[in-house]
Amino acid sequence: MDAQYYYGTLLRHNKNIPNLVREHPSGFILSYNREASGELRWHREYNDPDWGLSFSYQNFNYNVLGENYALYAHYNFYFLNRNLQFRVGQGIAYTTNPFDIDTNFKNVAHGSHLLAATYFMLNYHKPNIYKGFGVHGGLGLMHLSNGSVKAPNSGTNVFSMNLGVVYALEKEENLAPNESIVDAPYSEKIKYNFVVRGSYNEGDYYNLGRHPYLVFSAFADKRLSYKNTIQFGADFVLAKFLEAEIDYLSKAFPNGSVTGDEDWKRVSLFVGHEFRLGTIGLVTQFGFYVYYPYEYETRFYTRIGAKHYINDKLFVVGSVKTHAANAEAIALGIGVRL
Repeated sequence: MDAQYYYGTLLRHNKNIPNLVREHPSGFILSYNREASGELRWHREYNDPDWGLSFSYQNFNYNVLGENYALYAHYNFYFLNRNLQFRVGQGIAYTTNPFDIDTNFKNVAHGSHLLAATYFMLNYHKPNIYKGFGVHGGLGLMHLSNGSVKAPNSGTNVFSMNLGVVYALEKEENLAPNESIVDAPYSEKIKYNFVVRGSYNEGDYYNLGRHPYLVFSAFADKRLSYKNTIQFGADFVLAKFLEAEIDYLSKAFPNGSVTGDEDWKRVSLFVGHEFRLGTIGLVTQFGFYVYYPYEYETRFYTRIGAKHYINDKLFVVGSVKTHAANAEAIALGIGVRL
C-alpha cells in the first residue's frame, strides 16, 4: 500500500477559468497495489507492472470549486531498475460544489457532481527500506471533467508535487527469472475494425439540453509487435448538440455569421496507436475533419480510451474525445475486428 500528500497549482488550460485560479490545491492519495506475477506474456513485456485501486481527496482551497473525492483503477509501470514509477489512473469523482445558476455561477469548470477523473504520476520509488516501509515522491497531473455530459464543462487540471510512504503487506519473493520462457516475435496481418459509439452530451451554451451523440468508425490496424498496434481510419459524427447550438445562435443573433442552415454532421480521418496489455488495449487517436460545415472548436481532435477484448473479434470501448483541452464527449461503444 502507499499513501502520499500532494500540493499543486491549477493550470490555466482554458480561457474560461482564469478567475478560478486563486489558491493552491492540495490533498492526498491512498493506493492498494498488486504486482504482476510474470506468468503472462504481457507481464513480461511491461516489466512486471502493478495494478490496483486508489482513492484521492482534493481540496481546491477555494469555496467556488469546493472539494473532490475520487476512486480509480490504476497501473504502475517501472523503469531504471524499478526505481522510476509511472502511474496512470482512471476513475470517477464526486465534487461538492458544482455549477449552479443561482448559488454558484462562477464554477464554469465543473457542471455536475459526478466527473470523470484521470491522473498521472512520475515518482522516484524506493520500497522496503526498513521493515517493509519505503518512500516515493515526484510529480503528478490530475484532470477532472464531465466530458460535456452537462454544461458548463471547462474542467480542471492540477499539476502537483507529491511525497509519500510505501508499505509492503507481503514479503517480496526475489525469484530468479525463468530462463525457459522465450517470447517469440509477434505480428498480425492487417485487420479491419468497425465501431459504433454513443453518449448524451451538451454543448458550450448553458441550458440547451443534452442530446444524443453517435460516432460510426471504420479503420484498419496492423499489429507490429505484442505491445504496439497502429491504426488508420475515418469517423462519421452525428452530434445533435451542434444542431441545437446552430438553431440557438441563428435566432439569438440574427445578424451574426450563423444562418441556421449549417449541417451539424461531420466526417474525419484519423491515425492512432494502441498498447496491448493482455485483453486490455490503451488507445490514442489523432483526427482531422475533412467535412466541417460548422465551426466548432478546432478541426483537429484527440481521442483517448480503453478497450476490452471479449474475444479475438469482439470488443467494447470507452473513450473521451477532446479538442485541445476541451472535451467534446465521453462515449461507450462496441466493435468488431475482422
